[in-house]
Amino acid sequence: MLFRRRPDRLRRPLAVTASAALAVVAAALPLSAPALAADPAATGDTTVTVNASAGLGTVSSTALGANTAIWDSYMNDPQVASLYKDAGIGALRYPGGSYSDIYHWVDNTAPGGYVAPGTDFDAFMGTVKASGAQPILIANYGSGTAQEAADWVRYANVTKGYGARYWEIGNEIYGNGVYGNGWENDAHADKTPEQYAREVKAYAAAMKAVDPTVKIGAVLTMPGNWPDGIVAAGGTGDWNHTVLAAVAHDVDFVSVHWYPNTADGAQSLAAVQQLPGELREVRNLVNQYAGADSANIGIAMTEVNSNAGSGAFTSRPNGLFAAEAMITALENGVFSVDWWDTHNGAGAITTVGGETDYGDMGMLSNGSCTGSVCEPAVNTPFAPYYGIKTLGALSDPGDSMVASRASSSEVSSHAVLRANGDLSVLLLNKSSATPHTVDLRYQGFTAASPAPAVQRWAPGDNGLVDATGTVTSSSATLAPSSITVLTVHPRSGTGPSAATVGTPGTPQTTSVGAGTVALSWPAATGAVDKYEVYEQLGTTIQLLGTSTGTTATLYNLPPGSRHTVNVLARDQAGHLSRPSVPLTFTTGTPSDSTCTVSYQVTTGWGNGFVSDVVVSNLGPADINGWTLDFDWPSAGQSAGSWWNAVITSQGQHVRVTNGEYNARLAPNGGNSVNFGFVGGNNGANPSPTVFRLNGTVCRTVI
Repeated sequence: MLFRRRPDRLRRPLAVTASAALAVVAAALPLSAPALAADPAATGDTTVTVNASAGLGTVSSTALGANTAIWDSYMNDPQVASLYKDAGIGALRYPGGSYSDIYHWVDNTAPGGYVAPGTDFDAFMGTVKASGAQPILIANYGSGTAQEAADWVRYANVTKGYGARYWEIGNEIYGNGVYGNGWENDAHADKTPEQYAREVKAYAAAMKAVDPTVKIGAVLTMPGNWPDGIVAAGGTGDWNHTVLAAVAHDVDFVSVHWYPNTADGAQSLAAVQQLPGELREVRNLVNQYAGADSANIGIAMTEVNSNAGSGAFTSRPNGLFAAEAMITALENGVFSVDWWDTHNGAGAITTVGGETDYGDMGMLSNGSCTGSVCEPAVNTPFAPYYGIKTLGALSDPGDSMVASRASSSEVSSHAVLRANGDLSVLLLNKSSATPHTVDLRYQGFTAASPAPAVQRWAPGDNGLVDATGTVTSSSATLAPSSITVLTVHPRSGTGPSAATVGTPGTPQTTSVGAGTVALSWPAATGAVDKYEVYEQLGTTIQLLGTSTGTTATLYNLPPGSRHTVNVLARDQAGHLSRPSVPLTFTTGTPSDSTCTVSYQVTTGWGNGFVSDVVVSNLGPADINGWTLDFDWPSAGQSAGSWWNAVITSQGQHVRVTNGEYNARLAPNGGNSVNFGFVGGNNGANPSPTVFRLNGTVCRTVI
């Protein structure tokens, strides 16, 4: 079995700062130095706003990645290494998806599968070095041992000095049949998540004993995707909760895969909207189990494509999807996102937008045929390669991703503040029929007058082409199904490049309460006049307060509310630095509340779940007749059938009213009422954070 085709998956009042505070500001302000000139009059149908002071994170050296596979006889062609380098691909995953769990590195064999000549580990590392990338290696969990993995680390990093840093333990081990749908090889008699967690701890200990610098990754399921939420027969928890509860202090990153499995390009692009919520739920799980170690645990999306089975893969819509999905993942905390895959093989032949689609999940042709229809010459780039290449044009490692938003649902935008102070903006027209004219607006950045450098991938272009002179820093016309990347220079003496102070370090919470959160961060270099803490509200930022030190306390935050903040340093001349890496936190609920609510998801199946809720009255007064209000964190969540209560919904707001026989809640915790419901989720399924009993905010019990 070649494992070339991925099997189908089932989917179903304002805060203020204290602690050396100099001032308190209670207004939503654009971050800027002196007042700027008014924006030019709008002429387009879409406005794109970029805020260079709302940081989304730093681009890592492994940000853009690709999967390789030992059954691919072309994987180490010199041309492939050059194509990787040209696209800015900085991570290469080996030995290839499900093959990883049958692969033995020492003799380059994969019993039950095909291994192409010239695909051994050393040959792969030659391609890694030629392309300037880093390897992401998958230790054989399915038929291997911790000792075999440790020996591989020794060979790679001690004997050969390759410096291989990232090592996953197995591929999609949750697909070993424990949940009924099996495609991943797993020779262990015990196929439960508990056994996987025990083995991860053993692998990590053995591998780090050889080289303490290696980073070990554990496999998780993507929230909102099968088998998320499923508890196997005899189990006590689903895959993610079980694994993380055991290994959160033993691993350095977690690995997830994402295949939205949509019917066409438009649906694939729409599905990207689910990614922020799903990745936020991964981070929430890591936070829950890793505690203070959470900041040291990364998230890698080591496989992504629009579909896990058959579909249209080589035509322009999948190139747009590649760009949109990969940059969205990076903006939401992923340090490496790796396309599946480099070469794959022809599948069903279709026509998409007048273009032949070869049904090949690879980004490069392998020259194979389906019937009489053959792919172009080997290593000819397909559309996903060009989509990824636009991201390489957008950023380099060390650049800062910043907030950007388009007013039209048919246009998406992404922006990066370059290390040299330039600002690069990616504009993607999702419409296959309608051109769009975009008005560009900047906050925290003033563009210089020269025309921006422009690269474009549009219908009729021969790949990614130089299109300088076709747009200005304030306006661009986007062809249908196109991507445009423009890079503008800052006006002299403005923007973060004019600051004489460095970027503050990553902030962290030191305490989190129901309405108060304490922060600290490493100091910026240079003579800092003061630090300023800003909350992101889309592309608007809100100044919460200022501090002369590297700590701050935020007050008067609503209970159970989520906030994302950046810290910026201001120099003696008034210039602001680049934004820090963002910090997202959720406040707690009142510990002294007169009511408690326990909300538990008892089972799930990817796109649906069952919840059990328990409500108690701790106050001195009897309650006879109650309502419980809460809001879904995600727009894709809903409550269906229910019992022991009556549920009504309006948008994301839910109101629960007592049933016929459970209206009374005795004082002082004299009794509790229990109700439940069957829910649905399109995307992640985070638990509600705030419940109000007859208007009183309750303490949420986990």
